[in-house]
Amino acid sequence: MIEAKGLTKRYGDKKAVDDLTFTVRPGLVTGFLGPNGAGKSTTMRMILGLDAPTSGSVTVNGRPYVKAVAPMREVGALIDAKAIHGGRSAYNHLLALAQTNNLPRRRVGEVLELTGLAQVAKKRSGGFSLGMGQRLGIAAALLGDPQVLMFDEPVNGLDPDGIRWIREFMRTLAGEGRTVFVSSHLMSEMEHTADHLIVIGRGRLQADCTVKEFIDRNSEQSVSVRTPDPQSLHRLLTTSGARVEAQPDGAMTVRGLPPARIGDLAFDAGIRVHELAPHQASLEEAFMEMTRDQVEYRANAGGPSGGPSGGQPPHPGGGHPSEPAPPTGGRRRGRSRDTDHDELIGA
Repeated sequence: MIEAKGLTKRYGDKKAVDDLTFTVRPGLVTGFLGPNGAGKSTTMRMILGLDAPTSGSVTVNGRPYVKAVAPMREVGALIDAKAIHGGRSAYNHLLALAQTNNLPRRRVGEVLELTGLAQVAKKRSGGFSLGMGQRLGIAAALLGDPQVLMFDEPVNGLDPDGIRWIREFMRTLAGEGRTVFVSSHLMSEMEHTADHLIVIGRGRLQADCTVKEFIDRNSEQSVSVRTPDPQSLHRLLTTSGARVEAQPDGAMTVRGLPPARIGDLAFDAGIRVHELAPHQASLEEAFMEMTRDQVEYRANAGGPSGGPSGGQPPHPGGGHPSEPAPPTGGRRRGRSRDTDHDELIGA
């Protein structure tokens, strides 16, 4: 279980994470959603002790992760799949992690087989494709057979077969009673994978609910209607309080009335209906509706410069303003030592 209480991270006068309180429970796949720069990566780094919170706290199984006696046996994390030595083979990369964490050598072969990398185990990871690198990162996260798993964009670079594999695998892990916390921008995957959602925007909690609850709260059901007498039905439905929009293919999209009420009104008025099809918004549509005011920088489609809308300059250092880069000219906090620490958690 992961528990955050009042978790806050400030960079100067900017809050990347602002008073977050949530619980990630075992037995569920919990999706962690938010626009770019919402504070997701910063939150995950604080969970793992790679960044220190300005205030508040976050614990894994009741204590800060940095106090874990056997880190890889407690938490497996994929934060940055590229954080590996490109000159090492997949096998040697995992073996180094296993030996420095007192894990049995046999476990290396098991996770390579599990992630589909057994045939390329002796190849240098520097030549891996993006998808193969993701699989290696997932293998590292699984190495200690932990009860808590954290994945940041786990399907990035995977082909359709790989995406389906990781989707089913995460659900299997949750079914075993493990805590599975996954951040992703692929709403279609989250809709098929997640049981619960934690959504943040501009560092603040926006939603903590099931996928169905999130969609129901942030979208409105519409009904596609076809009739040989569209003018009469249009007039009837608008008079009854519905919002009706004609579609190019001849159908009408009706909002504000349930399908049964539309059918009853048409029947009573003697208007034939050829189609009456309800449509519930997807997770992506609901997410876009909820977070439309949470996106700080938007692309100016069709603009001459191709930069952020409103002519705002890019953030120094190439990052997003919600998650500022550490000051240049000095050691990034925790990073030199982090190179080893990241590997130990399978980042």
